[in-house]
Amino acid sequence: MRKSSQYIEVNHGKLRVSVPRCVFRKDGTTDPVEERSFRDLMASRYPWLNERSLDVMMEAAIKEMAATLALERRGAPIGRELSDKDPQKAISYLERHLEHEPQDAEAWYALGEVLCKVGLTDDGYRALKRGRELR
Repeated sequence: MRKSSQYIEVNHGKLRVSVPRCVFRKDGTTDPVEERSFRDLMASRYPWLNERSLDVMMEAAIKEMAATLALERRGAPIGRELSDKDPQKAISYLERHLEHEPQDAEAWYALGEVLCKVGLTDDGYRALKRGRELR
């Protein structure tokens, strides 16, 4: 699952693991203390997992976290960047993004801003309201 949640889901063989997002910093790197705690928890629950197995699992989690962060960052930032150059293109981009990620509050805010910028204030206010509702 690549939506924002409290966990990053990864597979390790047939084992599906929910890695808490608190294991990661905002830039996607792991927090050493949180990672060690998570590794210890996994080793206690699944004693057959050795250090190398945990390394492989964490590598998969880091990749999944990077993909998740990329997905979460693409909506509003790109929409805002486009709105400076081509507001209509920004509106189209954000609307397409929100079809796939309707829970992205920041993208709703960005859409509201650009709609207001081009004079579509009623639609803009509705989009801003939707963003507030999702917070």
